[in-house]
Amino acid sequence: MTDSDLNELTATWNAARILYPIYSALTREFVIDLAPCPDLEAGLETPPRESVEQALQWLVEMDERIQVHQLRQFLQTTTLVSPELLIALLLHHLHKDEKSPSDRDKIDFLLVQFFSLAAPSRLEDDGVTLAYVAKHLQPVLGPVELEIPVWLQPLEGVLQAARKARSLNELLHSGILEQGRKLKLQSGENYFLPIALVAFARFSFLMRRAFFRLMHEDLNAIFDGLRELEQQGVGTIDCRRAQFSAEEPILRLRMICQSWKVMFQAEYSSGQPLRMLVDLRAAVDDALGRGSAANIPPSPAAKVAARKAAKPAAKPAPAPAARPAMAARAGATTNPKVAGSKFAVNEKVPEFEVSGGDPGWDPDGN
Repeated sequence: MTDSDLNELTATWNAARILYPIYSALTREFVIDLAPCPDLEAGLETPPRESVEQALQWLVEMDERIQVHQLRQFLQTTTLVSPELLIALLLHHLHKDEKSPSDRDKIDFLLVQFFSLAAPSRLEDDGVTLAYVAKHLQPVLGPVELEIPVWLQPLEGVLQAARKARSLNELLHSGILEQGRKLKLQSGENYFLPIALVAFARFSFLMRRAFFRLMHEDLNAIFDGLRELEQQGVGTIDCRRAQFSAEEPILRLRMICQSWKVMFQAEYSSGQPLRMLVDLRAAVDDALGRGSAANIPPSPAAKVAARKAAKPAAKPAPAPAARPAMAARAGATTNPKVAGSKFAVNEKVPEFEVSGGDPGWDPDGN
């Protein structure tokens, strides 16, 4: 074995040792049925080539089992994240000879996470230039030629459209997210070109910011609307379209919104109640006579809840599985001044991610 081969083998093994703790934690978190890798588990310093090859195969098998939403959820809640780990994860996926759509989505997410970790917390959108992103991604991508190819130029138009959206509902139903997703899918293997990786990382970072900002504004609008209804002497409103009852108490809605405020600020949870948030704002606007709710079709889950609530002889429809947890969190906030407060954006917390059953609600466009 030459010195070059030995150095490559050592570098590969060291990278696998960096990845192993996070992959092992993922197996426990999501109950992934794969036996541990014996030599990585033992922490060998200088294993034979066979052990390195077995470790790489183990990592590949784990990649096939780990879903992108699981990786997102785990990395945004664990304390194990570091620049060194993100670099190792990125290089592991980027150096694959054949990359699957899942690899592409993971790379897309990891690049944004790595950039977010390196960039200042109060970086203005105008400062997120292509050159600025490329500079911070250089530890992973190396120097990048910044000439944008023609097929990537539509990304800027999608970002401009997202910035003009006035509500989360408008962003989610305008086709903007679908345009970004389509550009990623159409790029094919060109997605993995260094300039494309930089451009899509910038795009996803700014789209996520726009999504997060509009979500905060919707929560603030709901708080304002509920306060206005209370001042008018209204005690309950029809919230069936948002999977609540036909006579939902305003006080309860305020507490539930407070629980969402905490959730969106401090947690990641696959399948966040974004549909409920959008539909609740529509219900509040409708109760105020603004008429916007009539133009927004309720989600399928909301239609089912509405049919159950509308049965004459039936008791109020039971809440969906997510509702008791949200209500329990909200129940801890009993001070009306706290429960009715607006949602202030904390730029130091991880930005919001959406994943789950409906890809149309994914701000990264995966």
